[in-house]
Amino acid sequence: MKTKSWKKYMCLMGISLMMMPAVCAMQTAEGGNADNPVKKTRSTTFISGEKAWEPAGEGVTRQIMGYDGQVMLVKVKFEKGAIGTPHTHYHTQTTYVASGKFEFTVGNEKKTVKAGDGIYIEPDILHGCVCLESGVLIDCFAPMRSDFLK
Repeated sequence: MKTKSWKKYMCLMGISLMMMPAVCAMQTAEGGNADNPVKKTRSTTFISGEKAWEPAGEGVTRQIMGYDGQVMLVKVKFEKGAIGTPHTHYHTQTTYVASGKFEFTVGNEKKTVKAGDGIYIEPDILHGCVCLESGVLIDCFAPMRSDFLK
């Protein structure tokens, strides 16, 4: 292949690769095409607080309160003595203590938190909690926790 042809070929390949995300985004926004429908991953706009709670461990239940591919809001209810099993995930997490009292361990730090407190949990760090007084945590994940969706 001649040098000029090779340069044209590489230029066209580069342009094509740069355009792929835009093409995929247009397909997602338009619902895809007849051969390959694309579904948009997001919750409904308004979610009732009366939505059913789903099990999330012994003495722990949760409600998914809204999400798209970038973010997810989850309400988690703990009975006294319930354990949020220590775990890691690649998501950034922030947690707001809506009610109750919890002993949180994040990495090597352990602290008791109560209603009105917040916790920041960086990606891939071991974290968990023990519920000292029954309560509710509001978790926000980025990106969304696709493993929470059925």
